Amino acid sequence: MGVREDARRGGIDLTPWGKFDRGAWAVYSLLFHLLDVAALAGVVWDQYLTRSQRRLIAAGLGLTLAEARCLVMFIAGLHDLGKLSAFQEQEVYPWARVSDTLRADIRGWQRMPHERASMHSVLHLLAEIGYPVDTSDSPGVLVAQILGGHHGRFLQVDIDGAAKASRVNLTLGGPAWQDLRRRYFSLLRHLTGATAVPSEVSVPAAVLITGIGIIADRLASQRHYWLPKAQAPAFGAGEHYAQAVRDAPAVVAESGLTRITLPQVSFTQAHGGLERPNALQASVMGQLTAAVGEKGPGILVVTDATGGGKSVTALEAARIFNACGDTAGILWLLPTMATTDAAYDILEAYVAAHHPEHAPVSLVHSHSYDNTAYTDHRLAAHEPSTSDAYWPDSDDDDEVKPAAGERPEGRVTVPDGWLRGWDRALLAQFTVATHDQALMAVLPVRFSALRMLALCGRTVIVDEVHALPPFMRQTLSRLLHWLGALGCPVVLLSATLPGHISSQLVRSYLDGASHPHPATAHLDCRPPYPGWLYAAASDASLTRIDPAATGAHADRHRRRAEIRLHPVRHPSCTDAEDTPARESRLERITQEIAPVARSGGCAAVYCGTMADAQTTYTHLRTALDWPDGGPDGQLLLLHARLPGYQREALTRRIRTALASAGERPGRLVVVTTSLLDMSLNIDVDVMVSDLAPLHTLLQRLGRLWRFDHIKRPDWLCGGRRPRLIVLEPTDHRGRTLLPPAWRPLDSPFLPLATAAYLARRPEQPLTLPDDVQQLVEAVHGDADTLARTDAALRRSHTLHQARTRTEEHHSLLHLVPAWHDTLSLSDLHRQNLHPREAATRLGAMPRRLLPVYRMACGRLTLDAAGTRPLPEHRKPTTAQIRTILQHTLPVPAAWVAGRTRDHHIPASWRSHALLADLILLAQDAGDPSRPVRFGRHRLHLDGALGLVHTED
Repeated sequence: MGVREDARRGGIDLTPWGKFDRGAWAVYSLLFHLLDVAALAGVVWDQYLTRSQRRLIAAGLGLTLAEARCLVMFIAGLHDLGKLSAFQEQEVYPWARVSDTLRADIRGWQRMPHERASMHSVLHLLAEIGYPVDTSDSPGVLVAQILGGHHGRFLQVDIDGAAKASRVNLTLGGPAWQDLRRRYFSLLRHLTGATAVPSEVSVPAAVLITGIGIIADRLASQRHYWLPKAQAPAFGAGEHYAQAVRDAPAVVAESGLTRITLPQVSFTQAHGGLERPNALQASVMGQLTAAVGEKGPGILVVTDATGGGKSVTALEAARIFNACGDTAGILWLLPTMATTDAAYDILEAYVAAHHPEHAPVSLVHSHSYDNTAYTDHRLAAHEPSTSDAYWPDSDDDDEVKPAAGERPEGRVTVPDGWLRGWDRALLAQFTVATHDQALMAVLPVRFSALRMLALCGRTVIVDEVHALPPFMRQTLSRLLHWLGALGCPVVLLSATLPGHISSQLVRSYLDGASHPHPATAHLDCRPPYPGWLYAAASDASLTRIDPAATGAHADRHRRRAEIRLHPVRHPSCTDAEDTPARESRLERITQEIAPVARSGGCAAVYCGTMADAQTTYTHLRTALDWPDGGPDGQLLLLHARLPGYQREALTRRIRTALASAGERPGRLVVVTTSLLDMSLNIDVDVMVSDLAPLHTLLQRLGRLWRFDHIKRPDWLCGGRRPRLIVLEPTDHRGRTLLPPAWRPLDSPFLPLATAAYLARRPEQPLTLPDDVQQLVEAVHGDADTLARTDAALRRSHTLHQARTRTEEHHSLLHLVPAWHDTLSLSDLHRQNLHPREAATRLGAMPRRLLPVYRMACGRLTLDAAGTRPLPEHRKPTTAQIRTILQHTLPVPAAWVAGRTRDHHIPASWRSHALLADLILLAQDAGDPSRPVRFGRHRLHLDGALGLVHTED
């Protein structure tokens, strides 16, 4: 029988199953599932892929766009062909429904993962229709590997071994099964129209095709999609496919994947009422528009002082890149969860200002559940990897549930349920995420192809690039290489980026865009400061900001400020009895903050560690006279080891109180750590900081007298400039002495070099932004000159260089290869890394601690009063999961290494991915201040200080 006959009613055996629901005892035909996935892949091609992605795939296959679309549908549909094997036996009920002919022809078949069976069985079928399969980079072999990768990992094809036709026929059933696989294969090819044979399959195209197949498979695997079809099946394959094609657009639209074009609005409307662009933004809107119109996408590096409007510049650059029609959407990457939460508010407001009908904005970081902009619907306890509902229902009877057909919230930027899945939120057209979420795309973890597809197709903004340590920067270089290969426009933002790093990142992108490093070695890829540089992916040509625009922007934002270095004695340093008394760290902080407590103003005290912050906060509460009822409400402590709900509330309160608009408090002192360093649009009158790397100090300086329109306290008037007080810990001889607790935080050379540079610098104010790049280069660029001024500093510099090389080496060990070094797709998964084990940052991964209280009866609660009991003997509801997670906090793994059974979570929580790894800090409700012991570490949660840690 031919394919036309097979497509008709009764033309082909439909009894092999692809889906089985134990609850409804529903069996769904494997062929129907393959046809569903093929139909959905075609709509994903039409509605989700951008023009640049479609062109890249077509060029990578050597086909026209129409031929490439058909082939992608064909490949996606073949993904589960390997289920025509011993897979059928794994469920008794559907196996009993398989035809007698097939059941009698198993011939000692062997079980293997069905994705590997698909890869092996398709290889010789592709060869029969003309696909070359002789080498590992032959089109047929790569297509087979795409099928093998639909469960997240690319597999090695042993062409002359396990994948040989004779071996495959021995292990996957007798002639009846072989014949049925061939007929399913031919029918899929006929119905999808994939008659063209690709002349090649490029690695970037193969990665994107794999991602398309994964999306289509997940959409087709939703229970609400296939179960009705199983209960009322079509009569024939042709009839079913026709209906699947008709249904597919609605399924993709309901998932939130359909890309939209934001309506054009004025600059003022798009950016929260800004009257006009500044000189730098105007130059991007003018020059970059012309360059992109002529050259196409590329990489843009924007450098400007803190507070210069880089976020708006990046959003305008994204609009320009997307306006060319090749991309649609924005992915905004930031270094921390706090900065990501802040950027989420900005991007959501930006998208909403365009008044789209519906444009999901997703927030993607490991603890986005703490952000109140996200609803409980994301946390359904049983949400499977292929979501069975558009938005998971809550288990709580008292929660207000959306009516049928409605979204959980009225905001048009709320992602629909399918996009809220743990590994799908990056697919939303507008996304804010941590750097780590994107860097995972170049690590050999499952579904890295899906992550890569999610990243490209829109403009990727990488903010605070200077904050990346060498380990992460090396990973970012590899990611930029792949984004260059995929034609994805990129915007890099930084206030303090050394020139050699910006050059390295730009060249990595161009290398991916087929401009090898030797061909770009002569290019000066350092952007002006302030200003921008654009490198086109098409020809590696460079475009720089007009010098007149740089000058105009610098003139508009020029200001004078001081960084004053004060030697102090840190508590970790004990002087000999015969040495003169020195000013202590807390004494200097008290002296600087006293006028604020006495006469008003807003101040920030940046501490080197959380222990320093807790000590400083406790000291200031009692050492100063606080009017208006005491320090409560006027003195705040913010650091990372506060419960999530408390940390988020404090961060939002500080961002609101110290913002450019709104009512400013008469008196506010914030004691914090590096949590407030980046991407927070706040302004203070007084700032004190522990010694830190110079680029960090410059970041902090940008939040000192940031807004010109704010009236400063009267006691600060009279010609005073903004002044950053830097506390340099020294020994009794005046030499910089870093406290032992600071040394693991960063390379010791950077704060030491910062102190040495500031001490040698003439005591004169800084001119911002003019002096910024020179300061950055002196410490973070080529620091050889500075290191030669002191023997101890020179030794520290040598160790710093070795440490940098070591971090880069460790990063390279786990990265996927460059695309042009990838001969087989299995090269992308040579290592079997689980996402929990994949390191995007060097060092031990933190653990999540849940502080709870044990009542006298043994019951666990979230509060010492016992009013918020935990569900210990039943699975938590959606709202309970959210509440539990919002009470967690991160701790170093070493602190909880000595945990015992008392620290284990209830057994009913272990099946939920977000609760399974939690560690309980079970405190005595009768004496909550008594520390809980973990080996030699003792921990307890203080209501004001957060987590308090001591060590034997």
